[in-house]
Order: sequence, then structure tokens, then C-alpha cells
Amino acid sequence: MLQLFERIGWFVGLVLLQVLVLSHVHIYGYATPFLYIFFILILNSGIDRNILLLWAFAIGLCVDIFCNTPGMHAAAITLVAFLREPILKGVAMKEMEEEFEPRISTMGFSSYLKYTFLCTLIFCSVIEVIDTFSFSDLKELGLKIITDTLITMICIFCVEAILRRNKSEERF
Repeated sequence: MLQLFERIGWFVGLVLLQVLVLSHVHIYGYATPFLYIFFILILNSGIDRNILLLWAFAIGLCVDIFCNTPGMHAAAITLVAFLREPILKGVAMKEMEEEFEPRISTMGFSSYLKYTFLCTLIFCSVIEVIDTFSFSDLKELGLKIITDTLITMICIFCVEAILRRNKSEERF
């Protein structure tokens, strides 16, 4: 029950942060951080796939409603949730039989970097292709995908560092 309240807290917090702050950040008109993807990335590896897809669709739909982007975020984050398990199996160093929370501390830096990079790249690619809805200027589309992916990954690793620091302070 406590885990459900923690998930709801992350859900609400990340949606509010995305909608009120991060959706209005466009560095040089290109880089927009999509930190709410972190919610799907950190869910336990043993979570039922249907529940994961439901969480992903719900968070994407909430962002879509508040950002007036009809279905873009819901489609992109649901695709990431669908592909999450094969990506985790492909990059995780440990056996997938045991449940674990995909974090730097459980996966190691290299595996976690690959995992977040692939998920973020897929997400940003889908978002930008849906948003642009054209392949006429592939350079600009590629630049948007790369910058969105990089800024999102920087934000994810900053949150990871803050969470790791808070956990280490709790031990003392």
C-alpha cells in the first residue's frame, strides 16, 4: 500500500513538473526535457506488463491534457513501456529472473546508461516525428531528437544523483 502512495506521489509530482515548468523550456528552440519518462523507467522490473502500460498511458494522457497535445505523449510513453522489458533484458548485466528497481545502484552505470539512452531515444524520436509529421527537413528533426534525448538524460541523471545522495544521508 505504501508503494502505491509512493508511485502516485511520483506520478503527480512529475506531471506537475513537466506541465508547469519543463514543457515551457526550449533551449535555443530545440532541447525540451521530458523528465516524466523517469516514472516509467524506475518502476520495478517485475511489474505486470498490463499495469505498466496502464501507468504509462495514464501519465502520458495527463501530460497531453494539460499541454494540449492530443495523444502525442500517451503514444510515445506507452510505446516505451511496451519496449521496456526487452530493453531491460538486453542491457541488464544480472539475470532478469529476480525483481529489481532499474537504478544505477542495481544495474551499474554502464547498463543504466544504455537502458535510459535507448528508452529516451525511442521516446524522443516518437514525440518529434509525431510533432513534426514530416520528413522534409531531416537535419532539423535529427537535431531535435538528439537535443531532447540529451537534455532529458541529463535531467534523469540529476534526479538519480539527488536520490542517491538522499539515500546515503539517511544511513547516517
